[in-house]
Amino acid sequence: MIAILSPSKTLDFERDLKTPKPTVPALLLESKKLIPELKALSEPKLQKLMSISPKLAALNYERFQKWATSPRPKGARPALSAFRGDVYEGFPLEEYSQQDFTRAQKTLRILSGLYGVLRPLDLIQPYRLEMKTSLKNVRGKDLYSFWGTLITKELQRSIEESKSKVLINLASQEYAKAVKFSELSVPVVTVDFKEDQKGTLKSIALFAKQARGYMANFIVTEKVTTLSDLKSFNVSGYRHLPSKSTDEKWLFVRKR
Repeated sequence: MIAILSPSKTLDFERDLKTPKPTVPALLLESKKLIPELKALSEPKLQKLMSISPKLAALNYERFQKWATSPRPKGARPALSAFRGDVYEGFPLEEYSQQDFTRAQKTLRILSGLYGVLRPLDLIQPYRLEMKTSLKNVRGKDLYSFWGTLITKELQRSIEESKSKVLINLASQEYAKAVKFSELSVPVVTVDFKEDQKGTLKSIALFAKQARGYMANFIVTEKVTTLSDLKSFNVSGYRHLPSKSTDEKWLFVRKR
């Protein structure tokens, strides 16, 4: 199976994990078309466009100005080790074997506003560009227009290459919106996570993000290949709730 995740705003380019040979993002040539648009933005315009602080605007202005077009730029890191947000807390990468990284490379795909689709070992440079950003570009008014069907086609290529029979959607709505699921050749299962608080099911964003990472890591380390195996996911107290699930949407719940 293939599982898709959202990226993270928080990055870590300091740690240097021992991984298999890094790879180049499949849609890097497309990413290069966005960079001139981003380099042309001043710090105040970046701040307004991204709704970020002046400090973050200055940081990302510098990042875009330094962004190198080479496929293996100096200082780049594999995507899975570079992202450090709530979702990625679920990956104990220091404990990963080379086989775990190789399995992650085949199984996981990270959606990205700048890179489109990333494999875990794809080299990335520091950046911030959320998929919802209304960045005018050569293809339209925002990043959804820019990526169009490119992300979907790349996911389909991965599905065919790995002979996967299902795609597990662990991405946020913002990023999942960039995929045209109806054009994929396999069923899509979207997974949600909620907290059972005295009989009331509640969605808590932080916990849901963490759970997505736990499940993605579970798929990798437990060598999950079937939906029946995935239903056995029980990390951090979560359990599949059949009564609130359908074939297309699964709900996992834990009591608080």
